[in-house]
Amino acid sequence: MITYELREDVTSPLYAQLYEYIRMDIVNGHLKAHDKLPSKRHLANHLQISVITVTTAYEQLMAEGYIYTKPRRGYYVMEQIVRGDTPTIKEVVYEREVSTVTAPPSYRLDLTANDTPQQAFPFSVWSKLMRHRMSYGQEELMATSPPAGVYALRRAVAGYLRVFRNMPVEADQIIIGAGTEYLYTILIHLLQQDYVYCLENPGYSKLSHIYKQHQRTCTYARLDDGGVVMDDIIHADPQVLHLSPSHHFPTGKVTSIGRRQELLQWAAASTDRYIIEDDYDSEFRLTGRLIPTLASIDTSQSVIYMNTFSKSLASTIRISYMVLPPSLMNIYHETMTYCSSTVSNFEQYTLADLIEQGYFERHINRMRTYYRKQRQQVIHTMKASSLYPYLSIQENSSGLHYVITLATTMSDTEFIKRCHEKGIHIKALSEYYQKNTHRDICTHQFIINYSNIDIDALQWGLEEMYAIIAGK
Repeated sequence: MITYELREDVTSPLYAQLYEYIRMDIVNGHLKAHDKLPSKRHLANHLQISVITVTTAYEQLMAEGYIYTKPRRGYYVMEQIVRGDTPTIKEVVYEREVSTVTAPPSYRLDLTANDTPQQAFPFSVWSKLMRHRMSYGQEELMATSPPAGVYALRRAVAGYLRVFRNMPVEADQIIIGAGTEYLYTILIHLLQQDYVYCLENPGYSKLSHIYKQHQRTCTYARLDDGGVVMDDIIHADPQVLHLSPSHHFPTGKVTSIGRRQELLQWAAASTDRYIIEDDYDSEFRLTGRLIPTLASIDTSQSVIYMNTFSKSLASTIRISYMVLPPSLMNIYHETMTYCSSTVSNFEQYTLADLIEQGYFERHINRMRTYYRKQRQQVIHTMKASSLYPYLSIQENSSGLHYVITLATTMSDTEFIKRCHEKGIHIKALSEYYQKNTHRDICTHQFIINYSNIDIDALQWGLEEMYAIIAGK
C-alpha cells in the first residue's frame, strides 16, 4: 500500500497534495505502467482522509492522462507516462536571426497621431447602455451574430445614413467589420481576381499594401484642385477606383461636384466598374453643411461606401462598415456566409443603442465644437510662434488634419531627421506618394494631425522647428 504524508497545516488542499505525490511517483517511475492503484476507499482508510479527497485526486490524474480506469476493476497507471518515455523538446534552429521587439520611440510632440482625447469619449453613456443591454438583452448578447453583423446595428447605421447623409440604404446592404482593413479583404474576395485597382497618388499607403498582398494589380492617379485626375483614370483603365472624395488623405482636398459627376459617369459606363468611397472622417466638416457622398447621388449602383467609427467615436473602437450595391450583396450571401462576425455582440448592440437613441448624433455635434476650438487654438499657436514667418497653412474646413508648407532649402528627409532628434514626430506629404512619382510636387509640405495635440508641447515644438530651419 502506498503511503504519503498529507499535512493539513499547509495552504495546498489534501487532494492536491495526494495528486502531486502520485503524479511524481508515476513520472519518476516508482509506479510502473499498468500498476494498479489502491481503491479509493482503501487508500482513504489507509491515509485517514475522506473518499471524496481521493476521488478528486484520481479524477485530476485521469483528466491529465496519468492514470486510466477499467470498469469495476479500479485505476491503473497509463502506459506512456513512465520514465524515459517523456518526449524531449526539439531544438529549433532559425534560418535567420529573430529580431527582438523594441518599444516605439517616444516623442514629446507627435504630429502624426490622431488619437481620440480621453475626455471626449462618452464613457458614462456607453457604460449605461451596455449595463442595460447586459441586464435586459442577455439572449441577444449570447446569440451567434450573422456574418454581416447583428441586424440591430445594421438597421441603426442604415437609419443614420438615410437621415444625415441622404443615402437610400437598407440594413441588408451593410456589412459590419473590425476595422476597414478587414472589410477591404472581404471586398477583394467579392470582386473578380483580375480587376485592376486605381488609387489616389498621394494616398493612404496601407491600401496598396493590402491589395498587393492579395495579388491585385494597382495603378495610381494624380490629384488636381478638383480631385483625382480623370485622364489618369482613363489611361489606367481600372475596374475599381478607390477614393476619399469628401476629405482626401493626406492633402485634405475635397472633390468638386463637377468631378464627382465625371467619376459617376465613368463608373456607369461599364457594369464591371466600381468606386470605393472611403468617407473616413467626413462627419467633422467644421463649417457649413456636410459634403454629399458619392453614394447619395449614384444612380447606377456603382459606389461601395465605407466608413468607420474609429474617427467619429474613438480611435480604439475597431468597428467599421461598408454599404454594398445589391449585386455585390448577392455575391456576398452566396460566397462569404462561412465568415464569422469579427465584432463582439456586446459592442455591436451598445453601438446600435447609442445611434438609435440619439446619443451618437449629440456626440458628433459636441466633437465638432471641440475639434473646431482645438483647430483654432493650434492655428493661433502657430501664428504666435517664431516659425510662423517660415510657414503657410493650407486651411480647409474638413477633417482632423491639415497641411503646412515650410520655407526651407532643407530636404524633407533631413528636416524630419532633425525633428526626430529633437523629439518631434512629423511626416511629409512627399512620404505618401508612390516611389518615383511626383514627390517633388509637394516638397516642404507637412501634415499636422491636431485632434489630441498638447498645446504646451506644440509651443515648444514650433520653436524647435524654427531653430532647425533658421540654423540656430
